[in-house]
Amino acid sequence: MMIKESKHRLAAPKKPTEKQPRATRKAAPASKKAKTQPRKKAVKTPPKRTPPKSRLARIGRWVLFSGLKLGLAVLAVVVVVGIYLDTLVRDKFEGQLWDLPAVVYGRVLDLQPGQAITLSEVKRELDALQYHKVRTPQRAGEYSASSTRIELVRRPFEFDDGYESQRHVMLTFGDSGLSKIDDLGREKTLGYLRVEPKMLGMLGTKEGEQRIFTPREEFPEVLIDALLATEDRDFYHHGGVSPLAILRAALVNLKAGRTVQGGSTLTQQLAKNIFLTRERSLWRKIQEAYIAIIIDYRYSKDRILEAYLNEVYLGQSGSREIHGFGLGARLYFGRPLQELRIDQLAMLVGMVKGPSYYNPWRHNDRARDRRDLVLRLMLDQNILTGAEYEQAASRKLDVQKQPVIASRQPAYFQLLQRELKEKVGNRFTPGVGLRIFSTLDPVSQQEAENAVAQWIPLLEKKAGSPIETAMVAVDRHSGEIRAMIGGSRPGYAGFNRALDSRRQIGSLVKPAVYLSALRQPDKFSLATTLDDKPILLKGNQGSEWRPQNYDRKYRGQVPLYDALSRSLNVPTVNLGLQVGLDNVIATLAELGVAKEAVPRLPSILLGAFTLSPFDVSQMYQSLTSGGRRADQTALRAVVERQGKVLYRHLPSGRQVVPEQAAWLTTYAMKRVVSQGTGRYLQPRFGWAALAGKTGTTDDTRDSWFVGADGREVVTVWIGRDDNKPVKLTGSSGALRLYSGYLERRQPERLQLSWPQKLSTLKYHRLQNGTLGLDCQGEQSLPAWDPTGSLSAHCRKGKPEGWIKDMFSW
Repeated sequence: MMIKESKHRLAAPKKPTEKQPRATRKAAPASKKAKTQPRKKAVKTPPKRTPPKSRLARIGRWVLFSGLKLGLAVLAVVVVVGIYLDTLVRDKFEGQLWDLPAVVYGRVLDLQPGQAITLSEVKRELDALQYHKVRTPQRAGEYSASSTRIELVRRPFEFDDGYESQRHVMLTFGDSGLSKIDDLGREKTLGYLRVEPKMLGMLGTKEGEQRIFTPREEFPEVLIDALLATEDRDFYHHGGVSPLAILRAALVNLKAGRTVQGGSTLTQQLAKNIFLTRERSLWRKIQEAYIAIIIDYRYSKDRILEAYLNEVYLGQSGSREIHGFGLGARLYFGRPLQELRIDQLAMLVGMVKGPSYYNPWRHNDRARDRRDLVLRLMLDQNILTGAEYEQAASRKLDVQKQPVIASRQPAYFQLLQRELKEKVGNRFTPGVGLRIFSTLDPVSQQEAENAVAQWIPLLEKKAGSPIETAMVAVDRHSGEIRAMIGGSRPGYAGFNRALDSRRQIGSLVKPAVYLSALRQPDKFSLATTLDDKPILLKGNQGSEWRPQNYDRKYRGQVPLYDALSRSLNVPTVNLGLQVGLDNVIATLAELGVAKEAVPRLPSILLGAFTLSPFDVSQMYQSLTSGGRRADQTALRAVVERQGKVLYRHLPSGRQVVPEQAAWLTTYAMKRVVSQGTGRYLQPRFGWAALAGKTGTTDDTRDSWFVGADGREVVTVWIGRDDNKPVKLTGSSGALRLYSGYLERRQPERLQLSWPQKLSTLKYHRLQNGTLGLDCQGEQSLPAWDPTGSLSAHCRKGKPEGWIKDMFSW
């Protein structure tokens, strides 16, 4: 086959060459040519060259095939990533979108006709709740006042037992207090009215974030309009990403020569804030767009708006990030979002672009310019009329003085957290938006802090050294804690001296000693004569104790009530020994003092044992309430967001000591204020008939005072953490701080209901200073008279100048 092919190729006519003339080219005979030319070896035929068009087609097919494979791979990645992101979005949106802190509220103000509360006190309550005083109240959170009436629109609020809508009422006051409550909306008289509590702060937040969840329907529509006009005018028309917005932003930025406008939609911003970091990269931007598309596909526009309105970052309160317009309204204006004006809402919308850059406290002009820009956009899109725009743009920013959500009280919150752990336990789940109703009175707390701010520097000058303090104010009847201060700087967290500092109580123990005696009415009365003479007590191991009065003087004999009002040590020790240490310790335990805190030693009769201010407060609450002990608490109720009550405390008391004995002891404590060691208060608050007791420990290491009015029992301690002397007695130290508190927190008159089997008897003071019963006597005292025979005897007027020593009863 090769030979034949070779011959065939040799026999082919030879092409003429360029050098040989065409006329001379002749074909040689085949046979001759075959003989004269040497035989050539067979060679392989070289491969045919592929025509250009075939090569391009082949390349095209390869590119197409490779692109197809790459596209399928990319599509697979996109699908897998999409499935992952979709799962991520659904888990977040269909579960709990955020960790929501527990919101803590103060006590609810209950108003009812006949209540001894003044018009000025109610005004102070409304001011503390940041109600806005206007000429004619029309909106929730507004009130007006005259000399005898307050008209207000009570805010809607979900109390621990259910929701109450806003209510337009008129409060009428008389000489004795609140006389009438009229519902102006329904034109009827009300038997009571509840005013919503003040928000105090939050518990249980993680990662430094705070927010209050607000449903979509509770956001003002003008806020939504302003937000969309400024941030995403095509929100209801795009699918999560807006190419038109991106193009528009690019043109604006190109024209400005810098980045002045972003093209991200609200949905993209939401995706970034919830799912992504703040890293600036192409990959993050792609993720952001992808998640935005998924969110828009899966959820309604209102659901997306609700999430955005609660997620958006609006600034800082200390170390806490403030998220959501609901909490932002309280940060900047101190009021609920629903009560803000158009200009205030516009400022909040303007803050979205950069809360730090447009911080109104640091950059007032920037914040105002930004607010006005939002208002102009609202005008351009016919959201506002020209008149509305002019009015809004002419206003000042009107932000509150400091960027705070609430004036949180660290000492009180420590007590609250302890009670939550003790009383609610595992049922308290952080991060689910529980609502905690506390017992704190915002007016009492604020005035206690103001008194500390004024008086501690003054007392430090007198002491010649830095001092610390603690205060506890408790409702005299319910035992609910109304205020608490744990140190000389109330706003700073740290060691809580009100709860954890145990100091010797000194003379504060004396009312319990006298109460132990007065609960034996057949042996002791306020007029009983006590010895005030030097005494010597010897211990089992040869120790000696010689108690002395503070002034180192002795008076021979004194009436019981006088010994207590003047806080005399020697008569108190004599009385305590007569009553018996065991009885005194038992009385202290019934009043709320732990038995293990009180050693069985005679020195306890002068307070040589330690208690915290909180413990002292419990003791005096039991005593001054007629012997009805109500366990102290800071926690009123814990409620889930859906309204389920996890815990509720119903105030109650139980009789722990005889009413007549507690009443008589409190009466003697009134004498402490009117003529004894607490008489500094008498010219200032004599009309309030206060009861009180001073306390001073050895070397003036501790200065104590406990005061009681019709509303509260307040315990004040002043001293040093190193237990060195402060050179302040109970009268010159703690009493002055208590007086400063009362100057701000006007006291209620302390009126004691007269117990059965007590009568007013007259006495004559004998030459030795003691008292004798005398129907014509110049001094009157309440006394135990179970049959009424003593008072009846005097009413009959039988013996003139009849005198009887009370020891002979």
